[in-house]
Amino acid sequence: MGFPSEVRDIFATRRSKNSPLIASPAEDLKAKAANDCVQEGVRAGLKAAAVMCVVTAVPTLVAVRKIPWAKANLNYTGQALIISAVSIASYFITVDKTILECARRNAQYGKPT
Repeated sequence: MGFPSEVRDIFATRRSKNSPLIASPAEDLKAKAANDCVQEGVRAGLKAAAVMCVVTAVPTLVAVRKIPWAKANLNYTGQALIISAVSIASYFITVDKTILECARRNAQYGKPT
């Protein structure tokens, strides 16, 4: 499917040693800002997923105990699917929104790079 890791590492080290191009300090700052954006997004996504897990677990578990239809039709797998689907969706939505917000914050329109 791709290069084995040993071959990829050989090409990467060979290219960086013999490259006539020198990276500008601005590129390093941009790479660090992008990495910080990703870390901020993951942190926010985990918080949102944890909150949504609790927010969906409580009503789901109460409904299974009290509502006859839910008691008859939602087994343990169904309950886990409901809770995990909401948690996973909230994680990815929050990560996406946070990374885009951070990228907008770091964008420098009209300024020389």
